[in-house]
Amino acid sequence: MSEVVVAAFAPIALAVLFAFLIALGLVRAAIAYAHRRGMLDQPGQRRSHSMPTPRGGGIGIVVAILLTVPVCLLHMHSWPLHFVITLLVALALSAWIGWWDDHSSLPALPRLGVQILAVTSFSYALLVGGPGLLWLPALVLGGAWSINLHNFMDGIDAILAQQGIFVACGLALLAGYAGQLPLAGASACVAAACLGFWCYNRSPARIFMGDVGSGSLGFVLFALTAMLWRLHWPLLWPALVLSSAFVTDASLTLLVRILRGRRWYTAHREHLYQWIVRKGHTHAAGAGWYLGWNLLVAAPLALLAYSKPGMGPVACIGVYAVAAVVWLAAKQRLARRDRYKVSHVHT
Repeated sequence: MSEVVVAAFAPIALAVLFAFLIALGLVRAAIAYAHRRGMLDQPGQRRSHSMPTPRGGGIGIVVAILLTVPVCLLHMHSWPLHFVITLLVALALSAWIGWWDDHSSLPALPRLGVQILAVTSFSYALLVGGPGLLWLPALVLGGAWSINLHNFMDGIDAILAQQGIFVACGLALLAGYAGQLPLAGASACVAAACLGFWCYNRSPARIFMGDVGSGSLGFVLFALTAMLWRLHWPLLWPALVLSSAFVTDASLTLLVRILRGRRWYTAHREHLYQWIVRKGHTHAAGAGWYLGWNLLVAAPLALLAYSKPGMGPVACIGVYAVAAVVWLAAKQRLARRDRYKVSHVHT
């Protein structure tokens, strides 16, 4: 029995280890590459950093995932080869358009077009022979939003890498509890790749993820969530709970900007994590707010949604409702503090 267990776990454990090492090495190389090519994010009014910083380090995450996730998903013939190939091609498309944008800024429509193509191809492959193509529009909408919301939320040191580690680890546990070792291993590889990047992105960051990383990570987390849903649909609820911090902040910020008639598609500093930094807190403190939510709220409620499937929808709706209230309260508190400082200076 022990030999069987070793044979089942050894390839996946090695894949996870290599995902970390590949990302760690490539991110270090990406720092030198970005300096040579002049790929530096300059400080500015709509940015939260104060020093020119290389971007594009997410390429290390992408390559690590491309090389290790197939090892896990094809282990024990768990997922069909054509599906795994489609997943990799879709990820490569997302990474390619992001890498291009990191080198020379692209218009929004071409980027969105490639993103939709990537999500549609993956979603179609996932649905064939399963739930049915009626779910395709919902998956395409969800996947496109996941790509872009993770791009929006990549604005201070370590926050997106930290979120990737947390969500991917949670998805790995959900897949493991469901008896899907290959999918658990694939999720663990994503977490390990994010950890390799985090080593260079923690505050003060030596490199930023760039669009190549943020969009690709958004796609991968969506894909892993959709695969869990495909396996056992009640797992969707705890998976959505895990992403509540980012989804709430990005969605409410976008909604508020639209309602106020602002150009919502342009760069800004209106997300809650950006407000935290604008009001004098460090990047580490800002990322710490989101880590606290993940560990103290999202993780326990995800466990509840998993352990009591009948409570899944209630837990999911409840966590997003509470997140919205916390988001509004935090924004108001930060705004009041800002108004107090202004009035105090004038007096």
